Amino acid sequence: MGKNGKMTDVSIVIVSYNTSELLRKCLVSVAEGTGRLTVETVVVDNGSQDGSAAMVRRQFPDVRIIPLDRNTGFSKANNIGMKHATGRYVLLLNSDCELDKNTLPEMAAFLDQKPVAGAATCRLNLSDGSIDPACHRGFPTPWASLAYLSGLERLFPTTRLFGGYHMGYQKSGSQHEVDCISGAFFMVRKELIRPVGNLDEDYFMYAEDIDWCYRIKKAGWQIWYNPDVSTVHRKKQSGRRHPERRVRIAAELEFHRNNLKFYRKHYRHFYNPLVSALVEAAYAVRLTLLVILGV
Repeated sequence: MGKNGKMTDVSIVIVSYNTSELLRKCLVSVAEGTGRLTVETVVVDNGSQDGSAAMVRRQFPDVRIIPLDRNTGFSKANNIGMKHATGRYVLLLNSDCELDKNTLPEMAAFLDQKPVAGAATCRLNLSDGSIDPACHRGFPTPWASLAYLSGLERLFPTTRLFGGYHMGYQKSGSQHEVDCISGAFFMVRKELIRPVGNLDEDYFMYAEDIDWCYRIKKAGWQIWYNPDVSTVHRKKQSGRRHPERRVRIAAELEFHRNNLKFYRKHYRHFYNPLVSALVEAAYAVRLTLLVILGV
């Protein structure tokens, strides 16, 4: 329940790992962007060494902080946070995101108007204003993955044949259904979490959002992209866009390993062994190039 005994509209779960200043900006944007909604915010700190937990306690006393003694990964930390969520909707929000002032109320209203939508996201803008393609994706089928890994999607991003991984054939300026949205801004109905299940903790980081989307859609819910509101995602400061080459390569390896894990979990039994062998080979080549050449 929210303030004055009113039911909480949105529970925001933020996982933090050594991103104190980004987290501070994120929480400021949350505080300034709730509108008339009743909102609770839970920060799960994954064993940060930069004083993130102390900063939250000091500057944001209304935020619930759950400090962990080690980095448990994105999925597990979010699952811990969701155990404390009481809202009608749960928003998984990256610590490197900053909400626009009307994004949260508009997204809650958007889901209110679409009872068949189990989850939704807004447009995620990178720091330069361009769209973060991760907020608007198709499932990594063997063909979509091949087009992505081979660079064909980069050459023909707006074609249905080659642009399936990021659904580039859809207009990014219009509301529509998508297969996958990003865990950076993932608003989901609380009511579906129990029957669908939490994030799969076998994914330490990356592809857990794709896996969750797959299970949500398999359960009969729609997933929507709403570009009428937006959020800034400063993703170049961590993970696959980290300025340090060693960190960037390690994140790329984790990303591709987990995409392969998703294939083995959900797709392998649909395809004949030859297709699966080709998929395994494509990822093996990609991972080898990353280890040897860093590309």
